[in-house]
Amino acid sequence: MYRKIFEFIDSCEETAVELQIELTKRPAVSPVSGGEGELDKCLFLEKWLKEHGIDTLERYDAPDPSAKGGVRPNLTAVIEGTNGALPCFWIMSHLDVVPAGDLSLWNSDPWIVTRKDGKLTGRGVEDNQQGLVSSVLAALAFVKLKIRPEHTLKLLFIADEECNSNFGINWLMENKRQLFKKGDFVLVPDSGDPAGETIEIAEKNSLWLKVRTSGVQAHAAYPEKGRNACLAGADLMLRLRKDLMKKFSARDSLFDPDYSTIEPTKKEANVPNINTIPSEDVFYMDIRLLPRYRVNDLLEEARRVKLGIEQEYGVQVDLSIVQSKESEATPADSPIVKMLSVACKQVLGRDTRTIGIGGGTVAAFLRNEEIDAVGWCTLDNSLHQPNEYCVIKNMLDDAKVMAHIAAQSKFAMQSEFMAQK
Repeated sequence: MYRKIFEFIDSCEETAVELQIELTKRPAVSPVSGGEGELDKCLFLEKWLKEHGIDTLERYDAPDPSAKGGVRPNLTAVIEGTNGALPCFWIMSHLDVVPAGDLSLWNSDPWIVTRKDGKLTGRGVEDNQQGLVSSVLAALAFVKLKIRPEHTLKLLFIADEECNSNFGINWLMENKRQLFKKGDFVLVPDSGDPAGETIEIAEKNSLWLKVRTSGVQAHAAYPEKGRNACLAGADLMLRLRKDLMKKFSARDSLFDPDYSTIEPTKKEANVPNINTIPSEDVFYMDIRLLPRYRVNDLLEEARRVKLGIEQEYGVQVDLSIVQSKESEATPADSPIVKMLSVACKQVLGRDTRTIGIGGGTVAAFLRNEEIDAVGWCTLDNSLHQPNEYCVIKNMLDDAKVMAHIAAQSKFAMQSEFMAQK
């Protein structure tokens, strides 16, 4: 069975390339980033899937008046399994892409795929069309060969991953939670490494913090007549970083870097001229906490630090949350981790390891609903860059791994595979 599936996937190289070309022609850029959304791309994909025999489809449209058609579409495709008692295996990719950016940095039109040396170049071909196409090839293998997977295989193509997920997986969790059943597990083919050896199971808890310091404006020659918001803000910036790094200082080898990161980043302009002491000063911090720490605990410590600044400089400080996200880890011994590890070893001869990341992914929304989700694919990580590309072989190999997982009844099914290899 496996041999037939893998041979079929290998025969689909041109199909994969053609699908990438058509998807790239339809820029699915968020309205927030100056685009129209995902509707054209979703309509094409829906039609393409039906034409190729994947016809158990369902649309879930999140209302968005700023997008084309007034909606941000989310699409599911289902391949029924043979064992209804087993949990469903979901593969979740996203339809939206980031803008092309500076066109002068591209060697070709970003919305027209070019093919050279086993690679496809174009905006979105790796992020996230590589994972999307791989999942489609895995599903197509079962349909065309008339083989039913052991697990019901469900493909989910979501909107709005690149911005805030408010019209994508977050909207689905709030409005269509019944889609996911207890025990279901999810593969998100949107993070990985060139060797395909890392399985992402955890994320640091993230906080974007806005810090506004309010003082009294004055002439810079007479600082005693004012209260320097810039000076107080600068001192606060340094104290926050020093004190918070000391307070939240644990290490965890699952992550790289293995510590919580607490970094001042954006700084807003204050006064337009040099010789005025500003009454307002605003800066931001990007904070990524190891999962053992809670965001509220950090905020409590930050408030303690800011009180000291207020008393010393006679200013007022406001701390506000721009964005915050926490999630639990997927257990390292969960079924999806075990099944993925088996598939990578048996299909590709790769030994995998679990990791945590500092960035945020859509897997966090699932983990917060007690759904085991992992991030994995074979990725060169050219995403968001000019001349973004994907390796064609990666699409085919990852599709084989996905198909192998869908066909596993428990964690192995090694005997048949090993006998045929």
